[in-house]
Amino acid sequence: MPEVNLLDLGGPVQAFDAAAQRGAGYRLELVAAEPGEVSSAQGLRLAGLGPLPGVAAGDLVLIPGPRLRPPGPVVATAVTAWVRDAVRAGARVASVCTGAAVLGEAGLLDGRRCTTHWSLVDLMRVRYPAARVRDAVLFVHDGPVSTSAGIASGIDLALSLIERDHGPALTAAVARDLVVYLRRDGSQRQVSPFLEHRGHLHPGVHRVQDHLAQHLDEPHTLAGLARVANLSPRGLSRAFTAAAGCTPLEYQQRLRLELAAGLLAETTLTVESVAARCGFRDARHFRRLYSNRYGMPPSASRAA
Repeated sequence: MPEVNLLDLGGPVQAFDAAAQRGAGYRLELVAAEPGEVSSAQGLRLAGLGPLPGVAAGDLVLIPGPRLRPPGPVVATAVTAWVRDAVRAGARVASVCTGAAVLGEAGLLDGRRCTTHWSLVDLMRVRYPAARVRDAVLFVHDGPVSTSAGIASGIDLALSLIERDHGPALTAAVARDLVVYLRRDGSQRQVSPFLEHRGHLHPGVHRVQDHLAQHLDEPHTLAGLARVANLSPRGLSRAFTAAAGCTPLEYQQRLRLELAAGLLAETTLTVESVAARCGFRDARHFRRLYSNRYGMPPSASRAA
């Protein structure tokens, strides 16, 4: 959009690019209603922009927020028509900050939960009365439409979309690449253990966490994990507890139980097979730990 806010654009683009560098199947196209060159709100001119392309099911249209200048036209009709066609084709659409106005003008927020920059919330409620505009949240998903609050929350939205596409482990790695905290929108009560305990900057502890996540079915010793971190066993224990708030053994157990819960819900594997795949050598011990963690036996969580 003309006068796009740079961080609205750069934050999500950086997140998706980092995910692509780690093997996620994202291919980025930067396009504009008037291809060629657009001036950002901060004065930097963006060149080499392509025309609005055809959009297909499985694509994601991301709309970084522009600097709105009422009472003039909010959004060009060519853009709103293109966005509507994208959703009809089966694409997902997501807005950052004031980019929600594009979705509102296109009628895509009618009946949907959404959010935007705090300064625009009241105006959105007046201009789009059929939209269910929420405040005090970072982002909102409602069907194929996602919206986020102001500026930096575009990164939070991008990480959430990456997690939906590729799971929490890759998302945690992307967040570390960006040196940002993983945050939720406030409406979710549970956070995956793969995402918890990662809001620190200790490289050795991150290496151990990655190693545990990638080798959940293998036995580990404190001495072996200490070698991964390039620390002594005692040094790892202190560093891990200080950075992650739990011991390496507790962290490993939480990851294993999280994986087990997913396998039980999404596959028809037996409880014994799930226990073995998640690194539990004793199925009875696994049943006891699972019941303590989730308040129900593993058999109650099995896929139908």
